[in-house]
Amino acid sequence: MLLLGIETSCDDTATAVVEDGRRVRSNVSTNQDAFHAKYGGIVPEIASRQHVALLSAAIEDAVERAGTTLEAIDGIAVTRGPGLVGSLVVGVAAAKALAFALDKPLYGVNHLHGHIFAPFLDRDEDPPYPFLALLVSGGHSQLVDVQSSTAMRIIGRTMDDAAGEAYDKTARLLGLGFPGGPALDKLAQAGDARAVRFPRHKAEPGSLDMSFSGLKTAVRYFVESDEGASAAKEDVAASFQSAVVEVLMQRLDAAFETSAYTSVVLSGGVAANSALQAAVREWGARNRVPAFIPPPKYCTDNAAMIAAAAAHQRDAALADALTLTADPNLPFELAVR
Repeated sequence: MLLLGIETSCDDTATAVVEDGRRVRSNVSTNQDAFHAKYGGIVPEIASRQHVALLSAAIEDAVERAGTTLEAIDGIAVTRGPGLVGSLVVGVAAAKALAFALDKPLYGVNHLHGHIFAPFLDRDEDPPYPFLALLVSGGHSQLVDVQSSTAMRIIGRTMDDAAGEAYDKTARLLGLGFPGGPALDKLAQAGDARAVRFPRHKAEPGSLDMSFSGLKTAVRYFVESDEGASAAKEDVAASFQSAVVEVLMQRLDAAFETSAYTSVVLSGGVAANSALQAAVREWGARNRVPAFIPPPKYCTDNAAMIAAAAAHQRDAALADALTLTADPNLPFELAVR
C-alpha cells in the first residue's frame, strides 16, 4: 500500500510516499527559514503563500523520487490540523483535489498523531503497545498515553510555553538567530550546565503538567543582569538546556509509573536535541525500557509521518469525505469514524 503524505501545518512544505506505513520511498521537505528569519519568527501569511508556490512541485518530486506514479498511489494523507489555518488550507485543498481527480481515498490526519507514528518509519521493530510518548516541539509539549493506533490521550501538557518555543526565545536572547533550537543545542555542548541554576517547574501533586514560561523569564533577567553580561553564552545555553531536560525527564519518569507501559517514544522537533535524546536513552537503559527515537529527519515536521499515521489508522478509521476541512484547533483525541 502506497500513501502520498502532504504536510503544510506550519512553514515546511513537505510531501512523501510511504509503503505500508513503514518504508519511506521518498521524503521531500522545503523550509522557509530564509523568508521568516528577518522577522524573528514565522509570519503566517508568508508561510501560506510559499506553500501555494511550492506544493505542486513538491508532490511531483515525491512521486518521482519514489519511483511510482500518481495513478499507482493507493490513498492521499494530509495534515488537517492543528496548525496555521492558512497553511493547512493549502495542503487540504491540494489533497482533496488529488483524491477527487484520481478517485483515491482521502485521509485527514492530526499533525500530533503524525509525530507519534514517526518512530515507526524505516525500522523493522515497532514500538509495542501500550507505550508512553513524550511529544516535544515548538508548539507542543505533552505526554501521551498510547494504548493502540486508535486509542490515545494526553495525560500531561505544558500550561504555557512549549519547550521548543522556550528554546527559540532563549536563542534569540543569546543572539543565535532563527530557528534557534539547533544552534542553542550546539552551543550548549561547549558549556557548563552547572554554571547558572535556573528554576525548574514543580508540578502540583498528582499532576504531570509542565511550565517553561518562568524559565524563559529567568533566562531573560539573567542575560540582562550585570552577572549575565559577563557570563559565557555557552554556559547560559547549557544551563538553560539542563533545566528543560530535567523537567521533561521528571515528568516522563512520573508518567511511566501511572500505567503498565512497555516502551517509551520520544518525538517532535525537540526530539532531535542531543541532550534530550541522551537523557531518554540513559533513562531507558537504566530502567530496562525500550526507548524509540526517530532519526532527525523524522523529528521535525515531515510528510512521511503523516502517511504513517494514516496507514496505522486506516483499518479502523474510514476514509474522509471530500468535504474535509482544515481545523487549526483540531482536538487531539482520536475517535474511530
